[in-house]
Amino acid sequence: MKRLISSIAIGALALVGGATVGGPSAFAATTPTLVLSGGSAVFGLSPAIITGTAGAAGVVKFSAKGAVIKGCEAVATTTVTPFVARCSWMPDAAGATVLTGTLTPTDSVNFTSVDAAPFTVKVGVPVQGVISPIHLYVDTVLASGSTGPLAPRFGVSCAITSEYIVGQTIVFRVYGNNENLGGAVMDSSNTAKAYIEVAGVADPIPMAYGNHSGVAFWTGVLKTGAAPLYNTLGVISFKVTMIAKDTSTVKVLTSKLVRKVVNGVKAVDTDGKPVYDRVPYYRTVTVNPPLAGAVGTFTQSAWTATSQLTLYAVPKA
Repeated sequence: MKRLISSIAIGALALVGGATVGGPSAFAATTPTLVLSGGSAVFGLSPAIITGTAGAAGVVKFSAKGAVIKGCEAVATTTVTPFVARCSWMPDAAGATVLTGTLTPTDSVNFTSVDAAPFTVKVGVPVQGVISPIHLYVDTVLASGSTGPLAPRFGVSCAITSEYIVGQTIVFRVYGNNENLGGAVMDSSNTAKAYIEVAGVADPIPMAYGNHSGVAFWTGVLKTGAAPLYNTLGVISFKVTMIAKDTSTVKVLTSKLVRKVVNGVKAVDTDGKPVYDRVPYYRTVTVNPPLAGAVGTFTQSAWTATSQLTLYAVPKA
């Protein structure tokens, strides 16, 4: 009888107190979350902030393109939810960059380390002026005169757009400045050639410079429609090229001292001496042999994918 009561007591103790045979009970640590965000940056400018939001307190190691970011080897999270760690990051190149992070929890008993899912950011690169010394701006507008299903979507023919329908006429508008000529506007007096090459079009499209409702710029026309006109659906691959004329004189940026004038009065310092400001100006320099004309190009690939020039079929009723 005593043996039976003893057995029951031991069994009850095991159930209530959690006693086990052969050692302590097994415990599975929790895997927290780690999500990366931010990191939007322009190459060559200020640092960008990468944010790691974790499911537990700890330290986060941030990496870019597989290399640990200097100064972000172990960034502590905040101590209260949301557990956030931030890394100041200076990109070393433009374009798509994969960012990663690893969280090491402070409570290593109850939480395990975890890697964030790779996070891709696109480091910005300047669209205009990427090819020196001619800086180009390019956009496209719908030519006037389209009616019916080809009429302007918003009733405005000259609106800047990148989406066109077969049968519409696309007008390229180009503005350019020549650094070799002191930033002078690229016009017919200093430009040898200006044309557009379109994939699938045999001959380059010449551009003309002229007055367009009081504003002067270069234009080139691409007519779309039934063959032999351009009618390939999808992204229109093009390249704009401008070639400056050779020149025997160039404007060189320099500076000079100019007497400072305040409210129409020549300024003097506390000792009565004249005060001067240094100001920039261009001086004309003769070069021999002549300076070969600079070349500037622009391709549609410089735009984001959603802004690239695209041709669609006529919508069905």
